[in-house]
Amino acid sequence: MKPVLGMSNHPIIEQHTVIEDRHIKVLEHFDINVIEVSAKLQSGNEFSPQPFDKEAYDDLKKVQRKSSTSFDTLYVQAVTDYKSMFKKWQSGAAVDIYQVRKIMMPLFEYLNEIGLDLFLLHKFASKEDYFYHHGVSISLLSAHLAKKMGYEKQWIQVGIAGMLADCGMARLSENWLMKETKLTMAEYEEIKKHPTLSYRMIETIPSITKEMKLGILQHHERMDGSGYPIGVPEEKIHTFAKIIAVSDTYHAMTSERVYRRKQSPFRVIEEMLKLKYQKFDYLVLQKFVDGLLNYTLGTRVMLSTGKEAFIVFMDQNFPTRPMVRLLDSTEIIELKEKPAIFIDNIITD
Repeated sequence: MKPVLGMSNHPIIEQHTVIEDRHIKVLEHFDINVIEVSAKLQSGNEFSPQPFDKEAYDDLKKVQRKSSTSFDTLYVQAVTDYKSMFKKWQSGAAVDIYQVRKIMMPLFEYLNEIGLDLFLLHKFASKEDYFYHHGVSISLLSAHLAKKMGYEKQWIQVGIAGMLADCGMARLSENWLMKETKLTMAEYEEIKKHPTLSYRMIETIPSITKEMKLGILQHHERMDGSGYPIGVPEEKIHTFAKIIAVSDTYHAMTSERVYRRKQSPFRVIEEMLKLKYQKFDYLVLQKFVDGLLNYTLGTRVMLSTGKEAFIVFMDQNFPTRPMVRLLDSTEIIELKEKPAIFIDNIITD
């Protein structure tokens, strides 16, 4: 297709774009009803438009809603199972890798279907049960990110390592789980032991690979050597650990916690990008950001001004500062030109 131009200098949709549902939503927001497309499909075959079948479209939407409900049910059950498993670890039980896989594998099957919801897993968690949601969410986010990075077979290993990254917390005092105030320095120093404790809990399990063990041990290490438990520099941190680190940080910052308010995905990504060379692996973080932005075109959002808007254009150079159209008017706002305004929330209802 040819580029679709709006009133600004930016093309609303770039040339040679393969049109999907999310692009159609954007065109609707700009009141564009007709566009010129190529006479051939991406495959090279001749394009033969079919009449719109509303009944088939409605059936598809029903299937998608059913799929979403199924994922929600599986997710909530996985959190319940993880909590039960964690309680057993607190009582001294060993890690049952078969049980871990049994909990996560049904959810992994949905990774290609849930789209934006994958980046909104924090909506399920409350302050009281944050920790148990965190384990399941890190696993899903890490598996998805590994898959996007080209790990065709090992992405499941990364996801399982993500779930086990915090298992060592079971060997620490239970008080930190329900603590309603910020950790003291002494408590924080204790918490920093959990990657080592997690590693000790899984180091002799034959089915857990060396790469997974390094991912678990090093998931709080940082590129500039400021992480823990060892403080190793970038070149000694395994990629599995870099993937889990990004997923861990993102979910923690977007979730409501007993001593910290949640932030919107766009605010979190903005903060993480500021540290893309010091704390996180740049390529890993960029792949994560690309994954989120791939699903947000056409999404309804709440701005910090209290107004609702639709995302109508994503600038790859300013990924957290898209162009939006206000819901109650035709006004278009380029957020990169309005630093005082930011996206406060993604609306999914």
